[in-house]
Amino acid sequence: MSHAALGAAGRMWGMLPTFFCSANLPRRHMSDELENVVRQEVEGSGYEFVELRRGGTRNRPLIEVRIDRRDGNRVAVSDCATVSRAIEARLDGNSIVSENYELQVSSPGDRPLRSPGDWKRFVGEWANVLSPAQGGRFEGRIAAVEGGEGAEVVVLSVERGPERRIPLSDVKEARLAFHL
Repeated sequence: MSHAALGAAGRMWGMLPTFFCSANLPRRHMSDELENVVRQEVEGSGYEFVELRRGGTRNRPLIEVRIDRRDGNRVAVSDCATVSRAIEARLDGNSIVSENYELQVSSPGDRPLRSPGDWKRFVGEWANVLSPAQGGRFEGRIAAVEGGEGAEVVVLSVERGPERRIPLSDVKEARLAFHL
């Protein structure tokens, strides 16, 4: 832009802002860093990290952490308090999140099934599965997980019809389901 054009722009809109950008400043992936810190503290406290959700606002971020017990027992309030204290000790005074953050630690509730290990752990339980490649959403009891690493297939017993064999690579979303 020419000097004359800048002068005209200044007269039309007032002072133009000056921006400085440095390519040498370190850039951190705050989301990844937050998840790493939370995962370390959950697992270091002896629990299984299930999920991290972020919400709230920039000034008051909400950090929701889902944990599970490794021994298969239900997560108690005391378990959540133990993990919450460990996470808070790492986050307080750290620049990963605003100091006005809100932390909520809870049991997984409608637990997501993400890894082959999750599926194997919950054989015999009911799952709600979304697999567009296999015809949409359906529910069934996890009967088995077969196949080698990277080629796992879950076998679901459905209430009506034959067992369904679904490659885990075709599962878009799955969660444990409450079923009577």
